Formats: sequence, structure tokens, C-alpha cells
Amino acid sequence: MKRKKEPIEILLQPINEFLHKEASGGILLIIFTVIALAWANSPWAASYHQLWQTHLKIFSGSFSLNYSIFHWINDGLMVIFFFTVGLEIKRELLVGELSSVQKASLPIAGALGGMIFPAILYVLFNAGGEAVSGWGVPMATDIAFVVGIMALLGPKVPLPLKVFILALAIADDIGAVLVIAFFYTSQVSIAALIIAAIILIALIILNKLGTKSLIPYTFLGILLWLAFLKSGVHATIAGILLAFTIPASSRYNTKTFAEKVKSLLDKFNSAGEHGDNVLANESRQTDVMALEESCKKVLTPLQRFEHGLHPWVSFFIIPLFALANAGVTLAGLDIMDALFSPISLGIIVGLFIGKQAGIFTFSWIAVKLKWASLPDGVTWAKLYGAGILAGVGFTMSLFIAGLAFSSESMIDLAKIGILTGSLISGIVGFILLKASLGKPD
Repeated sequence: MKRKKEPIEILLQPINEFLHKEASGGILLIIFTVIALAWANSPWAASYHQLWQTHLKIFSGSFSLNYSIFHWINDGLMVIFFFTVGLEIKRELLVGELSSVQKASLPIAGALGGMIFPAILYVLFNAGGEAVSGWGVPMATDIAFVVGIMALLGPKVPLPLKVFILALAIADDIGAVLVIAFFYTSQVSIAALIIAAIILIALIILNKLGTKSLIPYTFLGILLWLAFLKSGVHATIAGILLAFTIPASSRYNTKTFAEKVKSLLDKFNSAGEHGDNVLANESRQTDVMALEESCKKVLTPLQRFEHGLHPWVSFFIIPLFALANAGVTLAGLDIMDALFSPISLGIIVGLFIGKQAGIFTFSWIAVKLKWASLPDGVTWAKLYGAGILAGVGFTMSLFIAGLAFSSESMIDLAKIGILTGSLISGIVGFILLKASLGKPD
């Protein structure tokens, strides 16, 4: 019998449908970016900047953490974002599109080109100046935006093309993390790094011992974050390292799980009449809880972390990051001068020209040298359109800009470049990819 929906389910259905759409994360990013820009240029602009500079202090005895809300978001919440990125990277390396040389060759080649070309173009615009340190800004791809734009194109987008761009973005993330770790690190505290290394070893031991509970990894992960926070190496690296210690094996294999579930369902069915409420049947309550525990045991800790954190990252952390970082006060700025400044222009050209040129060129070379092959259903025109979309570098680009520049004026110019370059890449990429989907292969 079809179950009658509760009133609250009917009320929340539109929200649930939105949250389960591929484009939802990108749509929220756009909304919060627009809010940030509008707020930063409204009569209440002062409150926008004051809010993020408000300090929140956590202390226990002589130990204290006293940072601005902006700092808590970028060095705290974003660690969770990088942790989920690390989980995705590990999953792709183990069982996904980066798990074999044959699968990984094309997206890795494209990602390398998509990082090298933008960095070179940016340096050409800023060589010899202080702003040259921002060469890492146009290297990144914002997967939430790209997936969202592809979702707007509907089912015509070939699945292999989606897989290619997702794998490319994961490879791109690996490059961005390495750039942050090696090139955007401040003065290092050896003592804090030694503590971080000890915690990391403890996490690896937990993995080797077969620990599947999420609690010890969460506790040690927080300690690892604190150690990196005090070390001078950017705290978000802790998220990536933690992700690689999370087990990718489960307590139950599929055979054991199937047998366990069958046994529990048989017990459940024989414990009372069909249609009875489990509230009045203690035996069935026990069976249901055992079934729930079995479901946990067949999922790996990596999957459980990833599935549990994904909604928080997509619908809270990243939109909040956009709200705190995308606001640029345009009052007093000459927009044309800002757009054509070496910083902005270098980022715009890097994202729009560098990304597409690098991805297409390196992918073409890899195919011609027979290191890789075009996936089924993917033409060069479709790959080129996807390469332009990869120039949407929003989240990671904003993050790297905050590390690369210490001057607020330079950061504002970088934000203008990121927003403009990402907007152009998104619009042109959407149009060209849509046009390529209408052509015969």
C-alpha cells in the first residue's frame, strides 16, 4: 500500500528535491556570491566587513584560540571542505577514474595543462612585481559550479564527459593542495609539525589496527588541525592528510551483509503481524536497530564520512565561504582600471584562455601520443567546451588569493579577476558545450 505522506513531508518536499539536484550547490554559490557583492556595496557595507572581523575566542586554561569569524571560516570550516576533497581524491585513486593508468591518463594530462598554462599567462602579466605571487590563483577549477552548469544542460551531456571533467577536477584539486602546501606556507614551527607528525602516525596506526569507528578519527583529526594551525603550514592541509588515513574497507563484505540482512528480515517478519507499529513490538525494534548497525558495517568509514559531510559542505560551508570572501566594495574603484590591472587581467586571461588552452592541448598531445584515448561519446568539440567550463575557478581561486596576497587592495583586484574570469568561462563554456551537444558525433 502507498503510504500517506505526513504534512511536514509535503511542506519540505520542494526543499528535499532542490537539495538532491546536481545543480543545487552551484545555484547556492551564485546566490551567496550575489548577496556578498550586494551587501559589500550597499549602505550597510561597513557591517559586512565588521561582521567578518568580529573575534570569537575559545579558551581552556592557558590555551586559547582567538580568531576573527573570517579566520574561523577560512582556516576552520574550510578544513572540513578540504577533508571531503581528500576523501574524494582517495576514493578516485582506489576505485574511481584515477585508479588505473589507463583511466587516469587523460584527466591528469588535462589537469596538468589546465594548471601550467594559467600560471604562465598570469606570470607574463605580473612578472617582476610583487603580485607575481598570485600565479596559483587561476590554476583551480570549481567543481560545484562546473557540475551545476553541466546539470543545466540536461541528459544530453554524455556520462563519460561528466566523468572526465570530475576526474580532471579531482586531479586539479591534488595540484592545488600541493601548491598551497609548498608555495603558500608561512614561517614554520618545527615543534608544532613534530606534534602533527605524531598525531598523523597515531591515525595511521588506527587504520592499520582496523579501527572502523569514526569517533577516534574525529578526535585525532581535531588535534591534527590544531597542530597545523599553530605550525605555519596552512591548516587545510590537515584535512587532506586526515582523509588519507580514513579506512576504505568495511567490517562486512557484501556476502556477509546479505546473509545478515536476510536473517534479520526473516526474524522481523516472524515477530508480528504485517502493518503493526514497531513501537509496540520490542523484538522488531531490536531487529531494526541491528539492521541499521549492519548497514553501517557494510559501508566503509570513508563513505560514511563523505556521505555525512557532503550536505554540510555543499549547502553550508561553501556558501558561507562565498559570503565571507566574495564581497568586493566597488565604491572608489575605477572598474575599467581594476579589470585591466595586471592582477585582474592575469587571472581573467589565465582562467578563460589558459584553462581551455592547457586542458585541450595536453589532452590532444596525450591522445596523439597514445598515452590516453577519448572516452566513448566524447568528441574534441565537447571536450573543448568542457575545458572552457573548467575556467570557473571560484572557490579554490578565492581561497588561494587570500593566501597569495597580504594587501586588501590586491585581494580585491584578485576577486574581481576571479569573478569576471569565472563568469566569462561559465557563459561561453555553457554556450559552446550546448552547441557541441547538438552536433552529430
